[in-house]
Amino acid sequence: MAKIKAARDRRTLTSLLEEGLRYVLADAAKPISPLPRIPVSTASGGTLPGIDLTRASELEDRMAGR
Repeated sequence: MAKIKAARDRRTLTSLLEEGLRYVLADAAKPISPLPRIPVSTASGGTLPGIDLTRASELEDRMAGR
């Protein structure tokens, strides 16, 4: 695939590889932006009494007011 690209661009395979290497190395030299802070909940208490999150059908019933 690289040989075909070089031939289409009328350049040597070596020059194509050198350009690609320059591109990769230049990108690696860029500083990495810090990761965004993810908010953490400080709420306490858990679910309401009688709510079992492992029973989806009961939870759906409760949310529907049944």
